[in-house]
This record gives sequence, C-alpha cells and structure tokens, in this order.
Amino acid sequence: MITLPPELQSYLALQIWQAAIVFFRVAALVSLLPAFGEQSVPMRVRLCIALVFTMVVAPTIAPAVAPLIADGAAAGPGLLRFILTETLIGLALGIGVRLFVIALQTAGSIAAQSTSLAQLLGGAGVEPIPAMGHLLMVAGLALAVTAGLHVQAARLLIESYQVFPAGFVPAAADLSAWGVARIARAFSLALGLAIPFVIASLIYNLTLGVINRAMPQLMVAFVGAPLITFGGLLLLFVSAPLLLTVWVNGLSAFMADPMAVPR
Repeated sequence: MITLPPELQSYLALQIWQAAIVFFRVAALVSLLPAFGEQSVPMRVRLCIALVFTMVVAPTIAPAVAPLIADGAAAGPGLLRFILTETLIGLALGIGVRLFVIALQTAGSIAAQSTSLAQLLGGAGVEPIPAMGHLLMVAGLALAVTAGLHVQAARLLIESYQVFPAGFVPAAADLSAWGVARIARAFSLALGLAIPFVIASLIYNLTLGVINRAMPQLMVAFVGAPLITFGGLLLLFVSAPLLLTVWVNGLSAFMADPMAVPR
C-alpha cells in the first residue's frame, strides 16, 4: 500500500470537504438551470455538469470555506446543516432563474390562446405547452446559451457566497418576500412579452363584432379564422427577435444581481 504523507492527507481531505460543500449548492441550482437542467437532459449528464461547475467554483471560494472546515463546522451535526442550507440556497437561486423559462412558456401560451393557435401541435415538448410557447422556449434557451449562460451561472454561484456565506440560514421572511417578488416579476414579464398578441386579438375580435353587426348573414367566424391564424404567425415572425432580446436581457440582469428588487 502507498502511504501518503500526513500533510498531503490533510490537504486532500480539505479539498474534498470544500468540493462537497460547494457541490450541494451547485447541484441544486444546476437541477433547475435552463438548458442544462431540462428534463430531457439525462440525469448522468446533469450530474457531470454539476461536477464541472463544482470544479470551477470550489477553488474560487476556498478561502471562505476553508476556515469552517478547519474549525470542524463541517463534521458531525454541522454537516447536516451544510447540506440543508446549501441545498436551500441553491434551490432558491435555481427557482429564480427557472422562473424566466416559465415566463417565456406563459407568454407563449397567452400568445397562442389570443391568436387561436393554442391547439396547433400542442404538447410538442416534455411539458404540455402550445407550439408557439415551445418555439419561444427553445429559441430563448438557445439564445441564452449562446450569450454565455454557463459563464453567468458560474459567476452567480461564486458571487452568491458573498450574499449567502456557506452555512448561512436565510431569514424566512426575507426569502418569502424575495420569492413573491420574483414570481410577480415573472408573470409581469410574461404578459409584457405577449402583449402584442393580446392587442392584435382585441382588435381582431372588435373588428369581427362590427362586421357581424353590419352583416349578420355573413359567417364572420369562418372568414376570420384564416386571418387570425396568418396574422398570429406573421406577428410571431416579426416580434420574436425583439421579445427574445428583452427576455435574455432580463435573464442576464437577474444573473448579474439576483437579489435586486424587481420593478
């Protein structure tokens, strides 16, 4: 058997404890991270992604975690505290990021419902969402990854230790207030992205109402159905670049400052 020097054994044990503590927070966030934590991604791939993020984050925050390990805070009952607190913080940050994907899906559902396209190729993804929402979600994820989502996620994890040190227990009132604000912001963003389709649907229905009053014998529903379908697809083609730009800018702003109060 190969006997390692005591100094090397202590060093390896310190590195393993640091990586383990960081892994709890990283794995929780990666499980909800857009593109990397999707249900269609195999579990083994997500585990490898979490390990890679751990190897990136652990050396950076080592000076802040090492004193806790040296004091024995990560041993015995303290280990359970690290598991719970780090997982909680990682899940909170991951949910905050995940809400942007939910906002994009909600915007697509509102747009599809407004333009009578909700049933067209519905259920194209893992989650039962209309094709328009699925298209926006896939395009948004591709744009986010192209814009450096992995780099932003690594920076978010590293900077999160300045706000939530390892072993820190967030106050329930602050965490709940932050969560409610993020949810409200997600629905506000969803409605803001879908507002062109809502306005177009309002104008369309008002126009059909006027035509129906003027010519009751005309089957306005059959005449207007192709028009709203074509108009919805044309509006999606025209507005999608702007909508996705607004969405990815909002996601980048959250990744840069997740604790900012949404407006």
